[in-house]
Amino acid sequence: MNAADLFRARANRLTIDALPSANGFDLDAAYAVEHEIMQLQVAAGRPAVGRKVGFANKAMWRVLKLETLVWAHMFEDTVVHAEQGAGTFSLAGFHAPKIEPEIVIKIGDPQAGEGLAMAEWIALGFEIVDCPYPDWKFTPTDFVAAWGFHAGLIVGAPVAVTSSNIEALSTQLAEFKLALSRGNELIEEGAGKNCLRSPALCLTELSQASAKRGNPLRAGEIISTGSLTNAQPIAPGEEWRAELNGLPLASLRVRFS
Repeated sequence: MNAADLFRARANRLTIDALPSANGFDLDAAYAVEHEIMQLQVAAGRPAVGRKVGFANKAMWRVLKLETLVWAHMFEDTVVHAEQGAGTFSLAGFHAPKIEPEIVIKIGDPQAGEGLAMAEWIALGFEIVDCPYPDWKFTPTDFVAAWGFHAGLIVGAPVAVTSSNIEALSTQLAEFKLALSRGNELIEEGAGKNCLRSPALCLTELSQASAKRGNPLRAGEIISTGSLTNAQPIAPGEEWRAELNGLPLASLRVRFS
């Protein structure tokens, strides 16, 4: 299986029965394929606008034989900004989509330092993911080769990172809590510490890891820093809401059609 096969399967929303990791792929090969897929996307008029993080849980790294987190690119036609804290998203044609509440960070100057020092703004977001492999069974290699299962990103209202609030935001990102609800039912509670102890620290880890692979972060990139809860299955007709406690970001809603 090569990049063209994976690109075609994703474009046509086909199930991929043979895992790349079962056919000799390692993580280096997966990143090479992910890069080729990005080039195919760009050639098709869908420029890359950022990256999404996977496996932002250090406790899993030893079991999965990872040295750091993994990532894949996001594209202009899959990233949308919610208006007045609410968005819509079509689930037509997806296999088994799930929702992940995440902190989204836009890169200002990637050379300015670590964590929020490189950030222009932060926002609450919903990452929509869809696994092309049967039963959501995969390895980090399979995740990267299938561009991180990225289906869409809904970005809430941003808050600028400034010299006057950067210290407070850095502290709050490690301490805030989140409530994820479907309709009026609380589904799960999450926290900033679930992403490598803080989404700001997760950004630092991504910056270092991507630079080692010769693909450093660039100014203007939008980074989805990892799920604050378990990924939750979603279905058309549902409305989901995320509310924060301890971080000055507005709540976010999405309705699925």
